[in-house]
Amino acid sequence: MEHQDKKPETIAEIRDLVTGFGDKIVLDGLSLDIRRSETLGIVGGSGSGKSTLLRTIIGLLPKKSGTIRLFGQDIDELGDAGRRSIERRWGVMFQRGALFSSLTVMQNLQFQMREVLDVSQRLMDEMAIARLQMVGLSGDDAYKMPSELSGGMIKRAALARALALDPELVFLDEPTSGLDPISAGEFDQLIGTLQRTLGVSVVMVTHDLQSLYAITDRVAVISGGKVVADGPVETMSQSDDPWVQSYFFGTRGSAFADEPRRTKRME
Repeated sequence: MEHQDKKPETIAEIRDLVTGFGDKIVLDGLSLDIRRSETLGIVGGSGSGKSTLLRTIIGLLPKKSGTIRLFGQDIDELGDAGRRSIERRWGVMFQRGALFSSLTVMQNLQFQMREVLDVSQRLMDEMAIARLQMVGLSGDDAYKMPSELSGGMIKRAALARALALDPELVFLDEPTSGLDPISAGEFDQLIGTLQRTLGVSVVMVTHDLQSLYAITDRVAVISGGKVVADGPVETMSQSDDPWVQSYFFGTRGSAFADEPRRTKRME
């Protein structure tokens, strides 16, 4: 019989991370774990370093000090080949989609495929369409330009691109920003369904309280350059940090805190 209290595997370890721009320090000794097959929400005030953390983990921003271990490997000790191998195991959805405007949706999805896969064009086309259908877009949408898509469709196409190489870890930067409440709720449901179906780990930077209550397993709150609260959203009431109390239990937050938790997992 499987032991029920087995601790989830940690696939990313961030320790004492310091990151900044010039003399300005944004993350100041931040430590955080990311676990396999969880949805982790990262929240904090504007300028707290949520997106900076994401970009530092994936190598778009240099760190000043600290360690980042991904899938058991220290990224500072990886050569070019090792780095490329690690990068294939994650996908990223940027805040505004960041689709290449001069490429069709299908070509956007195939951009990474062409770099790392040795398969026929026909198979790449089938793979791209399958990813688009997975996020609720059609095969016809594959041949559209990004300028022909609505805001919600751009988000879905960007999510499909993040999933193009079947990653184990997906980073989502403000996935519901700019969407109306109905579309945001549908996108939350999509993320939750894909996480359960694919078994991926999801790290979601967000301001959206409804997303946190709807689909996260755990929330990490960044303030003063560090993680000041870390746990299921229900445990945030135990934090005495002023920002945590204001965010989760202020005028807007209390509306969600008083409602029953909508769990993303069906036991």
